[in-house]
Amino acid sequence: MIHHTGWIGGPEIIIILVVVLLLFGGKKIPELARGLGKGIKDFKDATNESNIKNDIKDVASEINELKSSVDKINPKKIFKTDNYTKSKKG
Repeated sequence: MIHHTGWIGGPEIIIILVVVLLLFGGKKIPELARGLGKGIKDFKDATNESNIKNDIKDVASEINELKSSVDKINPKKIFKTDNYTKSKKG
Protein backbone atom coordinates (compact mmCIF):
# COMPACT_ATOMS: atom_id res chain seq x y z
CA MET A 1 0.00 0.00 0.00
CA ILE A 2 1.40 3.40 -1.01
CA HIS A 3 0.92 6.32 1.39
CA HIS A 4 0.75 9.73 -0.22
CA THR A 5 1.80 12.56 2.03
CA GLY A 6 1.93 15.24 -0.64
CA TRP A 7 5.72 15.52 -0.64
CA ILE A 8 8.00 14.68 -3.53
CA GLY A 9 10.47 12.02 -2.51
CA GLY A 10 13.94 11.12 -3.75
CA PRO A 11 12.94 8.81 -6.61
CA GLU A 12 10.50 11.37 -8.02
CA ILE A 13 13.16 14.09 -7.99
CA ILE A 14 15.62 11.83 -9.83
CA ILE A 15 13.01 10.99 -12.48
CA ILE A 16 12.21 14.69 -12.97
CA LEU A 17 15.92 15.57 -13.32
CA VAL A 18 16.45 12.82 -15.90
CA VAL A 19 13.43 13.98 -17.92
CA VAL A 20 14.64 17.61 -17.81
CA LEU A 21 18.12 16.53 -18.90
CA LEU A 22 16.69 14.54 -21.80
CA LEU A 23 14.38 17.33 -22.92
CA PHE A 24 16.75 20.28 -22.74
CA GLY A 25 20.21 18.76 -22.94
CA GLY A 26 23.29 19.48 -20.84
CA LYS A 27 24.14 22.79 -22.55
CA LYS A 28 20.73 24.37 -22.21
CA ILE A 29 20.18 23.69 -18.47
CA PRO A 30 22.76 26.24 -17.15
CA GLU A 31 21.26 28.83 -19.49
CA LEU A 32 17.78 28.11 -18.15
CA ALA A 33 19.02 28.30 -14.55
CA ARG A 34 20.73 31.62 -15.27
CA GLY A 35 17.52 33.02 -16.75
CA LEU A 36 15.51 31.80 -13.78
CA GLY A 37 17.97 33.37 -11.34
CA LYS A 38 17.88 36.68 -13.22
CA GLY A 39 14.10 36.66 -13.20
CA ILE A 40 13.98 36.08 -9.46
CA LYS A 41 16.54 38.87 -8.89
CA ASP A 42 14.54 41.29 -11.05
CA PHE A 43 11.36 40.42 -9.16
CA LYS A 44 13.03 41.04 -5.79
CA ASP A 45 14.44 44.35 -7.00
CA ALA A 46 11.03 45.44 -8.27
CA THR A 47 9.34 44.64 -4.97
CA ASN A 48 12.04 46.39 -2.96
CA GLU A 49 11.76 49.53 -5.08
CA SER A 50 8.04 49.84 -4.51
CA ASN A 51 6.98 52.71 -2.30
CA ILE A 52 4.46 50.74 -0.28
CA LYS A 53 6.36 51.24 2.99
CA ASN A 54 6.61 54.97 2.41
CA ASP A 55 2.93 55.19 1.48
CA ILE A 56 1.95 53.37 4.68
CA LYS A 57 4.07 55.76 6.76
CA ASP A 58 2.46 58.75 5.04
CA VAL A 59 -1.04 57.44 5.69
CA ALA A 60 -0.21 56.72 9.33
CA SER A 61 1.15 60.23 9.86
CA GLU A 62 -1.95 61.74 8.24
CA ILE A 63 -4.18 59.66 10.51
CA ASN A 64 -2.22 60.82 13.57
CA GLU A 65 -2.54 64.46 12.47
CA LEU A 66 -6.27 64.03 11.94
CA LYS A 67 -6.64 62.41 15.36
CA SER A 68 -4.80 65.24 17.09
CA SER A 69 -6.93 67.88 15.33
CA VAL A 70 -10.12 66.00 16.32
CA ASP A 71 -8.89 65.84 19.92
CA LYS A 72 -8.45 69.63 19.86
CA ILE A 73 -12.12 70.20 19.02
CA ASN A 74 -13.48 67.44 21.27
CA PRO A 75 -16.00 69.11 23.61
CA LYS A 76 -15.36 66.61 26.39
CA LYS A 77 -11.73 67.66 26.53
CA ILE A 78 -12.41 71.38 26.15
CA PHE A 79 -15.09 71.68 28.86
CA LYS A 80 -14.02 68.65 30.89
CA THR A 81 -17.59 67.35 30.91
CA ASP A 82 -16.29 63.86 31.54
CA ASN A 83 -15.36 64.74 35.13
CA TYR A 84 -18.73 66.42 35.65
CA THR A 85 -20.71 63.38 34.53
CA LYS A 86 -18.65 61.07 36.72
CA SER A 87 -19.30 63.11 39.84
CA LYS A 88 -23.08 63.24 39.16
CA LYS A 89 -23.32 59.47 38.78
CA GLY A 90 -21.41 58.68 41.96
